Amino acid sequence: MSVHLRLPIFALAAVLGLPFAADAAPSRAAKSSKIPNGECLSCHDDPSLTKTVDGKEVSLGVRTNAFLKSVHAKLACVDCHTGIKETPHPDRLPPAQCASCHQKEVSEYAGSIHGMSHVMTASGAATCADCHGAHEIVPVKQVDSPVFKLNLPQTCARCHSNPGLTKEYRMRHPQAAAQYQESIHGRALLKMGLIVAPSCNDCHGVHNIRRGVDRSSPINHANVAETCGKCHVGVESVYRRSIHGKLLDKGEKGAPTCNDCHTAHQIETPVNGHFKALSDQHCGGCHQDRLEHYRDTYHGKAMALGKPNVAPSVAACFDCHGYHDVLPQSDPKSHLSKQNIVATCAKCHPGANEKFTQYKPHANPLDKKNYPVLHKVFLLMTALLVGTFAFFGVHTLFWLFRSVWLFLTDSKTFREAKIKVNTDDVWFTRFTPFDRFLHLLMVSSFLLLVITGMPLKFYYTEWAKALFRLLGGAEVARALHHFGALVTFLYFGLHLAALLGRAWERRGKFHDLATGRWNFRRIWNAVFGPDSMVPTLQDWRDFVAHQKWFFGKGEKPQFDRWTYWEKFDYFAVFWGVFMIGLSGLIMWFPQSFTAFLPGWVINIALIVHSDEALLAAGFIFTFHFFNTHFRIEKFPMDTVIFSGRISRTEMLHERKRWYDRLAAEGRLDAHRVRDEWEGWKGIARSLGYGFFGLGLLLLVLIVYAMVSRLVH
Repeated sequence: MSVHLRLPIFALAAVLGLPFAADAAPSRAAKSSKIPNGECLSCHDDPSLTKTVDGKEVSLGVRTNAFLKSVHAKLACVDCHTGIKETPHPDRLPPAQCASCHQKEVSEYAGSIHGMSHVMTASGAATCADCHGAHEIVPVKQVDSPVFKLNLPQTCARCHSNPGLTKEYRMRHPQAAAQYQESIHGRALLKMGLIVAPSCNDCHGVHNIRRGVDRSSPINHANVAETCGKCHVGVESVYRRSIHGKLLDKGEKGAPTCNDCHTAHQIETPVNGHFKALSDQHCGGCHQDRLEHYRDTYHGKAMALGKPNVAPSVAACFDCHGYHDVLPQSDPKSHLSKQNIVATCAKCHPGANEKFTQYKPHANPLDKKNYPVLHKVFLLMTALLVGTFAFFGVHTLFWLFRSVWLFLTDSKTFREAKIKVNTDDVWFTRFTPFDRFLHLLMVSSFLLLVITGMPLKFYYTEWAKALFRLLGGAEVARALHHFGALVTFLYFGLHLAALLGRAWERRGKFHDLATGRWNFRRIWNAVFGPDSMVPTLQDWRDFVAHQKWFFGKGEKPQFDRWTYWEKFDYFAVFWGVFMIGLSGLIMWFPQSFTAFLPGWVINIALIVHSDEALLAAGFIFTFHFFNTHFRIEKFPMDTVIFSGRISRTEMLHERKRWYDRLAAEGRLDAHRVRDEWEGWKGIARSLGYGFFGLGLLLLVLIVYAMVSRLVH
């Protein structure tokens, strides 16, 4: 050990006002009851004095100026370093003791997690000096004290943010110090300087810090409410009267207390959107069954898809059940009691009435006993989904295999026919500009509805969350979804109006005003004739003939203007607009519909809307796409719906009955194309490929979401 004396011993003793004898010798300790500080400082006055102990550099120097300003300035060194009986003393000495003056604090420390750790030879646990300092200890209320309230978080963080110590002692919350600094408590204390804000010792104690499992610890589960109640007196009083507080008073170990909802060190303001976004998970920790079916509602899905730092304008658990005053529904003071539930719902849904409150926010459609009607609707929709996909899935596979077989066996003829179809110089009109305009509205609105609606159905996937973030959140997605619905109602209304308009124009053919007679034959032909979309017996014959052709048991059937699968697609739109549209309107305007319908109709509407939308999207992106685009003879795209025209070669190949009928009726010339398709086909095809590609992408995402749900 090297010693550097900066002042003569007698001069240093004079400065400190300590007794000194020039002939001091090792035997002096035996002649005096206390070794004077001058003798100690003759070696330890050098602040740079160090020694290696157990592989670590330990400072042995004393900063005399700091010591003179400390609370111990009038004490002798040996008052704390009681192990020193003579000078020079042995190299290894017991640490300084504080018990002679601070017996109560030392006793508390001995029973603390820090003291017990030392008993168990955990030498890294905090000692008195680690928190208060060594020779420079100042009063606790002095602003430069390491245990002054503003400084305490940094003092505790020296150990509790030390990766080596947190790993060595397996600390449960290794990020506690950093989390506290960003919490509402930490920001109030450290950034705003509000000395009333809690620091570490306000929750954990001072010298008697104990583990949470210790029943006497202020952070023990049974004591947390009381600990928080030291500052939040009113909140604790309300909590104690709640169902959670009563369970805690009964000794229920699972009873939720403050840190179960607000966490321990990451406490944030409840008005923060992030807190609201995570609140359902906190409640779901105890109420997993309720959370699971809350997630099936719009509230739960929008919450899961919402922006983490912006409060979604959707109901979280506490919006309905209350905050600290959660009570059983049977309690008259509960937010969900018969006396209060209408007012609770009306906070978000102005105009809500008693029927509206019959909505079941946690309904389980698989629970036949408690939700019989909902269960039947769920089974019906599931059967419709599975049945439709199974039937058309088999139909599509048979068709695909037959087409591939023909292509492989006679690819030359196939290529020549395809070239001729696209280069034919004789074209006929199949769709009018009005039909194509309606289809454009249909495609664009349908894709918009799928883009804004499917993330809600598959809210648990990352792509759904990313898509909602791209759209701007739940509010923007909902507005766009409603816009898509309005466009749907628009094109559907325009189509019905066109049908009625054509019927009105032809009214003279159906009813002779002069004689007052009805021409039922013309009415029959108008409804069930070959130009009508209404299914007939001929469509069944075509279907059977098509199945025979799939297996090589018959010739490929020739069709008229409309095929049986096109008629199915057509009426599927009627079914979809009615089912999806009506259920969507119920969810869009729940207060209006529950003015005369029970609230559980909203639950039914959600199932119908969700499953019908999945059926529509899945059908369009698979079977409809195959029928119109994926077939080898159509691939990569059939542009007839954009151009409105079909070549004579294609008519003779697929719709010969229609060609022959027009020829027999002398109407071929009336259908010859006279538009300017060549001038804008590039734009139309670009739109078509864009819609087509987007549909395929959505199909992949939907399939991925469904598979991932089944796997997990």
